[in-house]
Formats: sequence, C-alpha cells, structure tokens
Amino acid sequence: MSVKKLSRYEIAKMIDYASALNANATKEDVIKSCRDAIENGFNAVSVTPCYVPLAVEQLKGTDVKVLAAIGFPWGSTTTETKVFETKQAIKNGAKEIDMVINIGLLKSGDYEAVKKDIEAVVKAAKEESKDIIVKVIIETGYLTDEEKIMAAKLSRDAGADYVKTCTGVGPGFATIHDIKLLYDTVGKDIKVKASGSVNYLEDLLKLYEAGATRFGSRSQALINALKKLE
Repeated sequence: MSVKKLSRYEIAKMIDYASALNANATKEDVIKSCRDAIENGFNAVSVTPCYVPLAVEQLKGTDVKVLAAIGFPWGSTTTETKVFETKQAIKNGAKEIDMVINIGLLKSGDYEAVKKDIEAVVKAAKEESKDIIVKVIIETGYLTDEEKIMAAKLSRDAGADYVKTCTGVGPGFATIHDIKLLYDTVGKDIKVKASGSVNYLEDLLKLYEAGATRFGSRSQALINALKKLE
C-alpha cells in the first residue's frame, strides 16, 4: 500500500498505544490510555499483565484490543513464567501478546534456548486461541546486526506473527536501518513492528515504507498529527 494513500483510519489501526507501560503506571493511567485509544481508533492498548482485566473492562464494546506485554521489559524470566503470564493474560481478555526474548541467552549464543522460549509462548497463546497475535520483542539496542538477524529468524521459525524492535525501556529505538534489516530477513514470512521513539507521523511513514506494518507509540505529537489528517 502506498504511503500517500494511507488514511487516518488505516494509520491508527496500525498503532499499539503504549502510554501505560511505565513501571509507575496507575489505574488512572490505564483508563486514560484506553479512552485515548478509543478516541483515536488505535489497534490496541499495551499494558502489563496485572492491568489486562482493567483494560478489557474499559475497552468493552469497542474494536480496540488489549495487548499484554510478557516478560517485560528484560525478557529474563523463565520460560515457564512467560507461559503462565501468557495464558493468564489471554484468559483475562488479552487478544495480542508482545513477549521479550531472553536477551542474555541470545547474546550468549544459546539460540536453541531462545527459540524454545519463543515457541513455548507461541504454543501457549495459540492453544488458548488461534486468533491471538504473538509479537517477539528482540530489543535491538542491545544487539549487533548479526544478532538482530538471528533473533528475527528464531522468531519466525518459532511461529511468531511479528518481530518487534524494542520495548522502549532499553537503549534502542526504531530505525530505518533496523526495520529494513528485519524486513529483508523475515518480511516474506512474518510481519515487522517498529517500536521505540516512534514519535512523529513523518517517522512512522518512513518506517512503514521500510517494511513495518505495526507501530508501538505513546507520542502525543503523533496523535496530534493524526487528528489533522482526513
């Protein structure tokens, strides 16, 4: 799809609103995030697992989904913990799962363990519902290009639906270079999500041109720009 033909609605439906993922996010923050997402027609609201029921309640009767962040933000919990988080989040009403890979194991070269970690979460999610979308956050700010390629391949081979750049907590952010790298690696098989400092509409459109079809953002500047579109 050409960027020039993207409508406000189409762009909004590619955005996972991530304004309630801070460690100090309150119930009021989650409620406001849900209201903002409804008003702007976003795809989903991203929350930590403890806030899934609240977000589901706030979004009832709308087409905005609840996205649960699993193993967030460091990815270093055990696979069993991630599986439990995933199943519980889905039972509580989450429709999408964004899991963080075990970054340390990836950098240690233990690729089989990383793949099994992702596979277990994907399996748990799909057993709950085949319609659940699973995205794998590889946290590009910690990785070399070779490690980013490996992480993307492992995500694809483990059955994930998306590979995603960053949590927004670590040192990385979404770049044209990384989106092109990930898209060139797995874009024919799974999708790519850009997350981390997606703050302006012009940046989002450039990332879209590079291959991203979903975006994580909490930017008020982006919201303001969208409101000016037809």
